[in-house]
Amino acid sequence: MLVTAGRTFDILAGYSERSAKMKIVVLDGHTLNPGDLNWDRLGALGDCTVHDRTGANQTIERAAGADILLTNKTVLSGSILDQLPGCKYIGVLATGYNIVDIEAAARNHIVVTNVPTYAAQSVAQMVFAHALNLTQHVAHHGRTVREGQWAKSPDFCYWDYPLVELAGKIMGVIGLGQIGRATARLARAFGMNPIGYDSNPDACVAAKCTPVDLDEIFSASDIVTLHCPLTDQTENIVNAERLAMMKPTAFLINTSRGPLVDETALAGALNDGRIAGAGLDVLGIEPPAEDNPLAAAKNCCITPHIAWATREARERLMTTAVENVKAFLAGTPRNVVSGA
Repeated sequence: MLVTAGRTFDILAGYSERSAKMKIVVLDGHTLNPGDLNWDRLGALGDCTVHDRTGANQTIERAAGADILLTNKTVLSGSILDQLPGCKYIGVLATGYNIVDIEAAARNHIVVTNVPTYAAQSVAQMVFAHALNLTQHVAHHGRTVREGQWAKSPDFCYWDYPLVELAGKIMGVIGLGQIGRATARLARAFGMNPIGYDSNPDACVAAKCTPVDLDEIFSASDIVTLHCPLTDQTENIVNAERLAMMKPTAFLINTSRGPLVDETALAGALNDGRIAGAGLDVLGIEPPAEDNPLAAAKNCCITPHIAWATREARERLMTTAVENVKAFLAGTPRNVVSGA
């Protein structure tokens, strides 16, 4: 038995000595490593098989007999875990771990870990990629030049959208964990005034943000950016009522979780001109349905959930995931979100 961080875990005796014989299965490794990284460090810890993707009907077959499973978005439900008696460890290759039934894992004496911090700078960078796109439309104007519009212009310059300076504007940051704090720092570097909301009142102090309530975040901000986890309390935190509070010149950015936003309400606000634009890196269902209302909404730029995916961030993710496995094999698991 091992006790750590207030929890007790059953660790199979001899794991550290037998690690070379351990069966390790990565169920969906492609997004973490599409070919520019390698799995050598994980392979050194046991008999390792890496699948690029695993369909729902393949999960049990591929996971059968594995001592250690790694998953990014492949769902490991309670009914699946109940059919994997040999599994002792699940490493989630992400921060969010809702794809694993935590209660079932504990019932089956499976330790579950995640990678809590690896992409804060990359995600904050994407926030401002969207902010700059919404305020200056660099890609759009560059495209019109390639199409010959500048060559045909009667003037020495032109712009198709209002151009907005960030300095002096208010950025409302909802959620002030590491990513929210990194975003607030960038906001200050651009000369913006960050205001913040977090369930922990001390978080605003740490982020050097003026603390306000949610209504003021939406009513006062020129840009609202979301960095909170998805919970029952935060689902649809951006809804028709709160969108109605926003300035008609304001922008919404979401690089956190898609279900934080009522997509139908946001599409309506954009199409009616009640807010100026939105930059989204996440949606409620991914990949989205072709009829997602935001796909054709006015001044809505959607990127395919790539804020986390810089090579630097993925390298940190890979390193931490391997270190998590090493720590488990040594009998000192870390970044544990569930155990028995």
